[in-house]
Amino acid sequence: MTGAADISNFAAFLTAALLACGAVTTLIGALGLLRLRTFYERAHAPTLGTTLGTVCVAMASIVYFSTLGTRPVLHEVLIVIFVAVTTPITLLILIRAALFRDQSEDRGTPATTAENEHR
Repeated sequence: MTGAADISNFAAFLTAALLACGAVTTLIGALGLLRLRTFYERAHAPTLGTTLGTVCVAMASIVYFSTLGTRPVLHEVLIVIFVAVTTPITLLILIRAALFRDQSEDRGTPATTAENEHR
């Protein structure tokens, strides 16, 4: 059995709310990936969605398993730290690589490219 019947209503509600918040945040980031035009715009939305979505899902896991086990479960904090550190660094490396590619191919900077696309 899953043990879901063994937790309090408050903990179940808090877990469900955190999971829903994480899912919605991640969905908004994914929609930003689909909706935005340039690579530079697209890179930002999923990064924020992934980071905040992971934090919410990890918090839900902490609440659920801490309540179920009657002791604090903090393994998920390592996941949050790893995602919070690596996601912005990955974004920075991707943006710098794209910027280097654009400059080496003489396409201009992202600001001038975005201005030309809106015209």
